[in-house]
Amino acid sequence: WVRNLSKNKNRAEADFHPQRDSMHDACPDWEVPEENELELLALVIEQYEKLTVPPIKADPIELILFRIQQMKLTRKDMMPYFCSPSNVSKVLKRKRPLSLSMIRKLHQGLGIPVDILIEYIELNSLKLS
Repeated sequence: WVRNLSKNKNRAEADFHPQRDSMHDACPDWEVPEENELELLALVIEQYEKLTVPPIKADPIELILFRIQQMKLTRKDMMPYFCSPSNVSKVLKRKRPLSLSMIRKLHQGLGIPVDILIEYIELNSLKLS
C-alpha cells in the first residue's frame, strides 16, 4: 500500500489505521515493534507531503525583515549590509535588488542562507528591460 501512495494521491488521504490492522490480520504471528510502525508511518506521511504540499518559496526581503525583528535591529543597524540609508530603504521596499556585495554581507552578518537571498525578488517600481 505504500507503493500505491505514490501512484494515487487520493489514497494518501485515506485513514492508514485500517491498512495497519489489515497487515496484522494477514500476518497475525508477525510482531511489529511500535518503533517500526512509527517509522513506517513517518515515511508514509513524508511521501504524502511530497505529493500534496507545494514547496514554499522563501521571500528574501521577508526573511531579512524577519531577522531584523528577531535580532531587534533597527534600519540604522542594517547600514553595514546595504552601504547607505537610502539603499536600506530601497531594498526593503523592493525598489532596488540586492547586490552580490549585499548578499555576501547579509549571509555573513545575519546568517541568512545565500540560496534564499539570490531568489528573484518582485520589485515594486523598478522596471528591468
